[in-house]
Amino acid sequence: MAYQKANQCPSHGSGLRPELLVGRRLDEVFAAWHRSGDEEAQGPLDVWLIDGQGRSVHVTTGSDWCLIVESASPHERYDMDGWRHVEVAPIGDRTPFAAYLGEAVLAVSEEFEPKTGCITLEVTFASSRIRCDSWAGDLRLSE
Repeated sequence: MAYQKANQCPSHGSGLRPELLVGRRLDEVFAAWHRSGDEEAQGPLDVWLIDGQGRSVHVTTGSDWCLIVESASPHERYDMDGWRHVEVAPIGDRTPFAAYLGEAVLAVSEEFEPKTGCITLEVTFASSRIRCDSWAGDLRLSE
C-alpha cells in the first residue's frame, strides 16, 4: 500500500507507510546476506519483519542510496556466479532485531535526505529501538 509524502524517493516513490508497523508483534525476521565462498557473511542486504499474522515488511536500500520500506515476502536464495550467492534465512542472532522477537512495535520514525528520500527508519520497542539506515548504499542496522 503506497502513499504520498513530500520526502519520497525520486526513484522508488513513497513505499509502505511505516506507521503500519505500530502495534504489530515481531514474530519472525528474515535477512539476506551476500556470501562469497566460505567467507563469513557481512551485514544483511535486506531484512523482512514478519508479524503474528504473516504480514511482511521488507527493508532494503536502493541503487540511489535511499531506504526502501515495502510490503514484500522474503525471496529465495540465489546464485550470482560459480562461487558467490545470496543467502536468505531467519536471522538467528545475526541482527539487532533478534532481541525483540515477540515484542510489539510501539513507534516508528523516518529521516529524509532531499535528493534520495528516506535514509533512516527507526523502529521502537518497549526497551529500546533499532535504526535501519542506508549508508553509502548499504543497509546498516544498529541499536
